[in-house]
Amino acid sequence: MGLLDGKVALVTGAGQGIGRAIAEGLAASGAKVVVNDIGVSLSGESENAGIAGEVVAAIEAKGGEALANGESIAEWEGASRLVAAAVERFGRLDLVVNNAGILRDAIFHKLEPEQWRAVLAVHLDGSFNVSRAAAPVMRGQQAGSFVFMTSTAGLIGNVGQANYMAAKMGLVGLMRSIAMDMQRFGVRANCIAPFAWSRMISSMPAETEAEKARVAKLQRMTPDKIAPLVAFLGSDAAAGVSGQIFTVRNNEIFLMSQPMPVRSIHTAEGWTPEALAELLPGAMGPSFAPLQRSTDVFSWDPI
Repeated sequence: MGLLDGKVALVTGAGQGIGRAIAEGLAASGAKVVVNDIGVSLSGESENAGIAGEVVAAIEAKGGEALANGESIAEWEGASRLVAAAVERFGRLDLVVNNAGILRDAIFHKLEPEQWRAVLAVHLDGSFNVSRAAAPVMRGQQAGSFVFMTSTAGLIGNVGQANYMAAKMGLVGLMRSIAMDMQRFGVRANCIAPFAWSRMISSMPAETEAEKARVAKLQRMTPDKIAPLVAFLGSDAAAGVSGQIFTVRNNEIFLMSQPMPVRSIHTAEGWTPEALAELLPGAMGPSFAPLQRSTDVFSWDPI
């Protein structure tokens, strides 16, 4: 008996990397899995339209049950057809894993509007489209779970990824909204920021010795390490877990903080710009969030 026996999961961007590892891991835990992938390259160009079918074949070879789907989630109509296909085939939908994404990296002053729109269309719009299409199904079931793949690039920071960072932080807000709006229907939502070697980070520079060492560490963190947490969050055992952000780094799992007030200043007379200039930097400066990259925070070797 698996933790997800009798449940149906849908994973976007499940053709390779983290998405494929999640799809196969969910199947190993007993779920019937809808494998969604349109087979594009890292930057979004058409590459292998049959990639979802390859994952389904691998799942079926191990005794699992799965359905391949090639709809584009960047469009509402495609996401709606995807959810409809899942329900038509398996009769319900218990877990949606919003994993699909592309990259169009550029330093901000060179970032083109098309690069901005393309990344948000898949990561943020796509996640909304699939989740919104699935929401009435889960409401009718009075049960369900959403998992969104955010990133420490958004939660903490990275250079040259304004579009990606904005999309990944947008997913946190979307997750929180779903968790609050749908808790009355027994529907949960959480985020995972995965550390794993996949094509989403394979474009990292590796020229200096420090960069090469960083890549070597990441290559030890395989995508299959992410699947167990996803399976848990999709199971009945996680009934009390919603609205949270987790990070998985090899054998480490972190619960990430979320914005809360850390310092305050007040005056009965109200503020002037001059008074703020005199008091705010000294009172709040020690608690300012530093401009760090994800690697500055997670600087030690993964366990």
